[in-house]
Amino acid sequence: MTFHRAVSTGLSVWPVVAAIAAGAIVAAPAWADSCSAKSGPQRVPLVELYTSEGCDSCPPADRWLSSNFPVDATGAKSIALAFHVDYWDRLGWKDRFASPAWTERQHAASRANRASFVYTPQVLFQGKDFPEWRGQSVNARAAAAAAMPARASVALDAEARPGAIAVKASAHVPASGDRKGSALYVALADSRLVSDVKAGENAGVRLTHDHVVRALRGGFTVNGNGDADAIVTLPLPSEAGEATTLVAFVQNAQTGDVLQALELRVAAACAPPR
Repeated sequence: MTFHRAVSTGLSVWPVVAAIAAGAIVAAPAWADSCSAKSGPQRVPLVELYTSEGCDSCPPADRWLSSNFPVDATGAKSIALAFHVDYWDRLGWKDRFASPAWTERQHAASRANRASFVYTPQVLFQGKDFPEWRGQSVNARAAAAAAMPARASVALDAEARPGAIAVKASAHVPASGDRKGSALYVALADSRLVSDVKAGENAGVRLTHDHVVRALRGGFTVNGNGDADAIVTLPLPSEAGEATTLVAFVQNAQTGDVLQALELRVAAACAPPR
């Protein structure tokens, strides 16, 4: 089985996800010893994979994501996130990385794309459905997108907390026409997470996942001056992967367009004790 249909009508804003982990907006910490990153003048595309351990068509897409977006790559021209949806869980295997919030995000993307159903595996490129991912080079598309000027600037600061990461994010959207409906999001992703699937369509298969979204906060609305700010605490999951990464991006809630994305690898210097 490959497709899961869910009829949707009209357009709606992309969801503000606050239920994935405890901790919402917090008082500002001292940022003197933080790890930081700022976006550049060129666009950095965002690629999203919607996947599930319960879907037998998904492992090839998981491998595609890992191959095209290597965890150890430096200076990447695009950023990848993997959202594990939960609608396959009822078929015999519960994906521990899945969340109903990620399912709702996929439905919101479907509405923004004026599609009538969602499916797995699905790849979105810059918020748009990218069904050609199997045969068309995503790197060529990413290079073309990266040659375009960014429509927003993004900055990230991270600081260690016991079992969590305090994040300060900000964005600026210079063009007034891009501001309406745009919002700032902050995600925490982890890689090299391994599952030995015992039931369902992938029973007996060992799966390795990269760029798995473990928490997402948003959307922090871009104001009339083109600015958005967020101070959040993202708890680290008890199951540690590798190459923990923060990703901040600005996205239009109505169209799904991604104006700019930025990632910050949580290196040892700013990684908190678990």
